[in-house]
Amino acid sequence: MGKRKKSSRKPTGPKRREPLESTFTCLFCHHDKSVTVRLDRKEGIAQLVCKVCDQRYQSKVNHLTEPIDIYSEWIDAADAAQREDSSIRRPVASSSRPLPPMPVGSDED
Repeated sequence: MGKRKKSSRKPTGPKRREPLESTFTCLFCHHDKSVTVRLDRKEGIAQLVCKVCDQRYQSKVNHLTEPIDIYSEWIDAADAAQREDSSIRRPVASSSRPLPPMPVGSDED
């Protein structure tokens, strides 16, 4: 026969939350844990800096903002800048030969 379980167990305390990351991978140089985020809640500004390539980003913060939020904003801003840059550029012809000139008086029907 088995033993009975003890009826009085000590209550367990609340689970500890692990702190969120504040160092991340850089989008431009791809080094792990090279991007740090500093939050200045009094000034309402967050600064993101890569230690390797010295890439910087600055954003406004409120009392709910965490470092991962600033990192996500940086990713979104970099994607938006890349899309804007690619839409401005004109596609370059793949051939190195110039196109022949169009005849001036041709009838195209």
